[in-house]
Amino acid sequence: MIMIRAIVRPERSDAVLAALMEAGFPAVTKCHVYGRGKQRGLKVGDVTYDELPKELLYVCVPRRDKDFVIQTIIQAARTGTRGAFGDGKIFVTAVEEVYTVSSGVREGVKETAAAPVLM
Repeated sequence: MIMIRAIVRPERSDAVLAALMEAGFPAVTKCHVYGRGKQRGLKVGDVTYDELPKELLYVCVPRRDKDFVIQTIIQAARTGTRGAFGDGKIFVTAVEEVYTVSSGVREGVKETAAAPVLM
């Protein structure tokens, strides 16, 4: 299982959530966050905004769906046809185990790498 954390512009968040829902991935956690990336904030006249509002989306998916979900997020989160600075960032990490709080049942286990094929 893989956890995908996507930081996106707040105005693109609903489009990303809709795209994930349409693609069959309805389970998403959304948090309002503030931060800055390579652009180091935003300067408007004499005022500099060091931290900009963003949305942080968490999605856990099977490893086999990782690339599809990442492309779905990228396509929905981009502004314009080629994207722009500040559109966001995606982080991917492995998830070792998942438990349902209400039942205590373990739902997923970290997938191990396949054994090498000997020729």
